[in-house]
Amino acid sequence: MQLSSDAVILRVWPVNEADLIVSFLTRDFGKLKGVAKSALKSRRRFGGALEMMTEVRATFADRPRQDLVRIDHFDLITSPLRTPVDYARMTALSFYVEVMEQALPDRNPEEVAFRLMTTVLNHSAAGQFWPSITYFSLWMTRLMGWLPDLHVCTVCSSSVLESGAWFHPSADGLLCRLHAMSASAPLSPESLHLAQRMLRSPIAEFAVQPWSAQRGADLRRFAIQSLERHLERRLRTAEALRRLATSVVPHSETSLATTLE
Repeated sequence: MQLSSDAVILRVWPVNEADLIVSFLTRDFGKLKGVAKSALKSRRRFGGALEMMTEVRATFADRPRQDLVRIDHFDLITSPLRTPVDYARMTALSFYVEVMEQALPDRNPEEVAFRLMTTVLNHSAAGQFWPSITYFSLWMTRLMGWLPDLHVCTVCSSSVLESGAWFHPSADGLLCRLHAMSASAPLSPESLHLAQRMLRSPIAEFAVQPWSAQRGADLRRFAIQSLERHLERRLRTAEALRRLATSVVPHSETSLATTLE
């Protein structure tokens, strides 16, 4: 059966001298893996459309009782290579890939996750690094059904807006002062308010704001810990992000953009 859908390239790896296996997230059919025959030799069918996080129009054949689809060609829509990619941007792109690969099951349509991915990519390309990572982590946690109500303590349902909010690697959601466990970390009132705004507003609202690596750092930690707990694995790219956040301390939006572009 011949199919077509907008898609984002996740990962590519060779299987022999000419063929590639491609993992890609489609708007209409979910996450798929397929064989791109002679991709290493055919510029006409694939060209520059096989880079990580490239947006394409994918045409492929789905065969009965086959795990891998047959990829016929990708038509390039937009590529992350249209702007310079340094270590910081590559770390962000790799984080998106790792979360999507681990969180989404194969062949399960996830249009909302696809729209989240393409929207975040568009703003990441503009040099908006930390707001995009924060927004993506929080929303992926919500889309997977792993984010309880952020207004109340998950133990006693009291308002964390009044008592303060804490989070712990082994606990879902937020905890009040009374039920915060040993080694719990506080979520600042500013970050709690930011999370609630992010869950009801488009990313464009945050991408134009001044944003240092420290802004929302506790919120990112909370969201990424939630992802790792439910995925039951540490995200390698999350550790790279943590190192990056402690080593890059921009003083303005301009310096941040300069650092990341």
